[in-house]
Amino acid sequence: MLKKLIPCLAALGTIAGPAMAAAPFPAGPVTIVVPNAAGGLADNIARPLADALGHELKQPVIVENKGGAGGVVGTGMVARAKPDGYTLLLTLSSISGLPEADRLLGRKPAFQLDQFVPIARITADPNLLVVRADAPWKSVAELVADAKKNPQALNYGSSGVYGAMHIPMEMLKAASGAPITHVPFSGGGPALVSLLAGQVQLAASGPANASTFVRSGKMRPLAHWGTKPLASMPGVPSLKSLGYDVEFTQWSALIAPAATPKPVIDALREAVRKVTAQQGLQQVFLNLGSPIDYMDAPEFAAYWKTDAERVQAAVRRIGKVD
Repeated sequence: MLKKLIPCLAALGTIAGPAMAAAPFPAGPVTIVVPNAAGGLADNIARPLADALGHELKQPVIVENKGGAGGVVGTGMVARAKPDGYTLLLTLSSISGLPEADRLLGRKPAFQLDQFVPIARITADPNLLVVRADAPWKSVAELVADAKKNPQALNYGSSGVYGAMHIPMEMLKAASGAPITHVPFSGGGPALVSLLAGQVQLAASGPANASTFVRSGKMRPLAHWGTKPLASMPGVPSLKSLGYDVEFTQWSALIAPAATPKPVIDALREAVRKVTAQQGLQQVFLNLGSPIDYMDAPEFAAYWKTDAERVQAAVRRIGKVD
């Protein structure tokens, strides 16, 4: 009897194997890792996106903050995660410079960009140069002049060394010659809180993070790092228009470990495409000050390559930071 049963069980296994392998994705909760502290730009983008994706995928989509080392800790964790689509990364453009920064510091990079595969770009905004609303400077020229008159008296906060708030400010320092001291924090949120508390005097923040404080009258935007007018900040000039040859776009994107199966990536791409087209989510991001600027994986992969080269060049210009 047992001899007859074994071939039957084997046959059942052959039938069940492909069926189980073809189980629809996702079959359980999906985690989006934010490699920065709560309250920062990546966190503010990840949470409404996760909520919308949860409804679309019909599974919980959980946001998990894994801050540290300017985004290296959380990013490295996702690079080493099981490539099954259940652990994703909501990253900012600063991801491109982090491996280069490790090399500058004589360390083995915690991850490489080829350890990830893009799903979609979500937003793309130039940083805002912001100060407290009661600050004495009404223009970039006044700020630069004051910094030169009082060397080392002014500090700027960032989300971490070589991060998306550090690189653009160092670009401006190089272009203006203003001696402003860098003070890194554990994320964009803590950096802006320190600005409000008067511990630092300025910051290069993504519009989504700064717009709430601007609208409430607590911060004043002096300029932005873009190349065209900002719909969310009309009247705020670009640094280029003021004579400073600098440009920096702080984009956000959803990415996955590189070996994630193509059908899973395609399912995630389709889900992101659908939710970012929803008027409700678009309004949420517009209210954040960072309109959705969706870009699907193939186009985003090419864009990311070009942008990464620009960011890596900026990191090399900054050099080693102790």
